[in-house]
Amino acid sequence: MGEVGRIVVFVMNFISCSALLDLSSVHQVTGTWMGSTIVPCTYVPSEGFTQQTLRWSMERDSSISTIFQRDSSGDHILLSKFRGRVSVPKHSPGDASLLIQNLEMPDSGHYTCQVIWRSTDNSLITKEVTTTVKVVKVAATKPIIRAGEPGLTLPAGASTSLTCEAGGSPPISYRWFRSGPAGKAELLSTGAELAWPSLRPSDSGTYFCEAQNRAGAGAVQRSDAVQLTVTDLPTTTAALQRSGGTTGGHHSTTGQEDSSDMEHIVTDPVSTTQVSRGDTAPVGPFTDTEPLYEVAFRSTADVALLHPEVEVPVKCLQKETYSNTEKITVKDRKSLEYENLVTAMESQYGTEGI
Repeated sequence: MGEVGRIVVFVMNFISCSALLDLSSVHQVTGTWMGSTIVPCTYVPSEGFTQQTLRWSMERDSSISTIFQRDSSGDHILLSKFRGRVSVPKHSPGDASLLIQNLEMPDSGHYTCQVIWRSTDNSLITKEVTTTVKVVKVAATKPIIRAGEPGLTLPAGASTSLTCEAGGSPPISYRWFRSGPAGKAELLSTGAELAWPSLRPSDSGTYFCEAQNRAGAGAVQRSDAVQLTVTDLPTTTAALQRSGGTTGGHHSTTGQEDSSDMEHIVTDPVSTTQVSRGDTAPVGPFTDTEPLYEVAFRSTADVALLHPEVEVPVKCLQKETYSNTEKITVKDRKSLEYENLVTAMESQYGTEGI
């Protein structure tokens, strides 16, 4: 009785493990021409059973060919036309699904997934499941327009782009149009993207795109139209640009400046003060809309005397003193008269000790 019991337990465990190792798939998979699809093949891994061999084969026109095989030596793609287009997950226990990329019309057929497991007692269990793959051509769908991140309302000078997207079997060709008067449309370009590196106000308008492929008798699909709005530069900004960035009331001097003998006095711009040079008479009235300036020419020593709070470089004062001395002195500088004259000048102009 004990021996029979052990046999029953072994059979029950074998049946249980066999049930866990059943392969799961679907009856049919439809793939899009030039697209990709996955032919599912999965199972629940069971302790004590190790996957020994995985094999994918294809039946078409009563001919069966092995496409893919995984064993202890690695992965092998046995049909050259599938090389670079098929793969099976490597690090997903229980997942033996077949990925087919760049589907071709002859890829349609019956695909069989076969898995062989080895148990701890070196017995082998083999399971397989078959799925029908149908490759079809899908006509282009109605495209949609995606605007760049800034949106559809932008200032002049900005850059943006519009992208046309449609579903269906590739390759899909695109064309861009701009709506014109009387329902006419102007062809702008071909390609999925319409770009502007620097927008102008004249770029404002209504745009739409068309998509087409070789499936579905080459039917053309048109998107909904979008309105692009380009705002002009503000009036104040444009005025500043035209005037070179200057504003009224700012004064710029020309020619060489001599800080040693010129003092600039700016009068109130809204008054009617007249510009004079030195002590000369007024040269004429000015309107209250023009900035007015009064320019007086004084010696450096005078500035130091009249405006004690103004710091005058010593170098300038010495230059002025020497200049005046040379003009006034006509006698021998070693005479008493010369010494008295220099003393008087120093007292008048406050240059003593410089």
